[in-house]
Amino acid sequence: MNSLHDMTVAELAQALKTKQVSAVEVATGFLARLGGNPHNAFLDIDSEVTLAQAQASDARLAAGTAGPLEGVPVGHKDVFVTRDFATTAGSKILTGYRSPFDATLVQKLGASALGGAGMVTLGKLNCDEFAMGSANENSAFGKVTNPWDTARVPGGSSGGSAAAVAARLTPAATGTDTGGSIRQPASFCGITGIKPTYGRASRYGMIAYASSLDQGGPMARTAKDCALLLSAMCGPDLDRDSTSLDVPAEDFTASLNGSIEGLRIGVPKEFFGEGLHADVRAALDAALSEYEKLGAKLVPISLPRTELSIPVYYIIAPAEASSNLSRFDGVKFGHRAKDYTDLVDMYKKTRAEGFGNEVKRRIMTGAYVLSHGYYDAYYLQAQKIRRMIADDFQNAFKSCDVIAGPVAPSVAWKLGENAGDPVADYLADIFTLPASLAGLPGMSLPAGFGAHGMPVGMQLIGNYFQEAQLLNAAHRLQQATDWHLRKPEGI
Repeated sequence: MNSLHDMTVAELAQALKTKQVSAVEVATGFLARLGGNPHNAFLDIDSEVTLAQAQASDARLAAGTAGPLEGVPVGHKDVFVTRDFATTAGSKILTGYRSPFDATLVQKLGASALGGAGMVTLGKLNCDEFAMGSANENSAFGKVTNPWDTARVPGGSSGGSAAAVAARLTPAATGTDTGGSIRQPASFCGITGIKPTYGRASRYGMIAYASSLDQGGPMARTAKDCALLLSAMCGPDLDRDSTSLDVPAEDFTASLNGSIEGLRIGVPKEFFGEGLHADVRAALDAALSEYEKLGAKLVPISLPRTELSIPVYYIIAPAEASSNLSRFDGVKFGHRAKDYTDLVDMYKKTRAEGFGNEVKRRIMTGAYVLSHGYYDAYYLQAQKIRRMIADDFQNAFKSCDVIAGPVAPSVAWKLGENAGDPVADYLADIFTLPASLAGLPGMSLPAGFGAHGMPVGMQLIGNYFQEAQLLNAAHRLQQATDWHLRKPEGI
C-alpha cells in the first residue's frame, strides 16, 4: 500500500472500507503533515475535532453504516461556514467568527449520520479575502505559496485548497469558483478541479462574493476523485438556497470509463491567439494530440466575445460584492472598531480596519457602476453582453460536445510580481471568465509543464448539466498520461 498521503480519495476510501487502515490512522497521518502549516495553506486546524470525527467514522465503518467516502480527509475553503472551525473568508473583519451551522456542502461531505458522505474535516483553507483575487496574495492572514516553487503564487482565490492538495496535505478540498477560482489554482498547482453548472451545488453557507456567479466545487488530484466528491456535493437545496436548481443528485463515476471515440472537442480560436504564452500553447497542443490518439476529433470554433468577458465580469461581480459585503459592519459579528463617535463612524472605521485593499477596490467599483447615472451605462450593458456571451457558447455547442483550451495565459507568476498592477491579475482570468458568466460547468486538469517546470492546466468546458461528460473526458486523458501523477520535489 502507498504512503497514506500519496493515496487518492478513491484509494483511501477503498482502504478504509476494507479495513486496511483506520480513519484515525489516516487522520493522524495527515495531521502530522500539517505541522508548521506548510505553504500557509491552512487557517484553522483543530486536531481534537478531526480525531473525534475520525473515531465516529471508524465506528460507522465497523457497524456497516458508512458513507461512500467514510473516513477520507478533506479541507474546506474558508468561505464555507463551519460549526467546529473558525470561518474568516480570509478577512480581518471576520476574525474570531464561528458559525452556528455548517454550509450545505460541508454537511453533504461530512458525517454520514447526518446524510453526508462521511469525510473527516482536517481544517479550513486559506484564500483570497472574500474570494477576491487570482493569486492568493490578498488574504489578511498571509500569502499561500505554490508547492512547485515557493517563490510563485498558487493561484486564487482557492489557492490554499490547491496548494494543500498538491503538497499532499489533504487528498481533497473544496473550492469556490466565481470567475475561475477553482480552475486557475488547479492549473497553477498541477491538480484537477471542477466547477459544476451554476446552481447544481448549494450555495447555502458559502459567504457570498458575487451571488450570480459563485459556485462551489471539488479539488483533488484526479478526475475520478473529483467525480466522487461532486456526486456527494450536488443536489437540490431549494428550502435554503434560492439559486439552487431542482436537479437530482447524480453519480458522476458511473460513466467514467465511457468511450470518447468521436467526441467533438471544440478549440476556440480566441483562446489560442496573441497573449497565450508559447510554453502553455505547446503543452496544450500535446494534450490535444493525446485526445486525437484516443479517437476524439478537434473542431475549430469561435467564441467571439471572449475579450468582453473581462470588462463584463469586473462590472457585474463588484456590483454584487458591494451589496453582499454591506452586511459586514461591526454590528452583529466579526471585527468592530474600538473608538468611534456614532453609528456611521463605527461603520466607516470598522470597514476601513477590517477590509483589505482589494476588497475595498471592488466595493468602490461596484458602488460606482450601480450609482445613479451609471447603472444604465455600465451595469445594464454588462448584463446584456453577458447574455450574448452565453449565446456564443450555445452556438459553439452546435458543432462540438466539449470545449478545450487554456486555463490561464501563463504558468504561475512570482509572488508580488503583479502587486502594483491589479489589472494584470484581472487580465489573467480571460479564459475562465466566459464559462462563469454563462453558468456553464468547467474544469482544469493537468496537461503537462511549461516554463520553469511549472504545471500547465487544460480547461474543459461543457454544456449545462454535462459534468459527467467532462469528467469522463478528463479521466480518459488521465488514464493515457501521467501528468496528474507527478508531484513537487520533496513532497
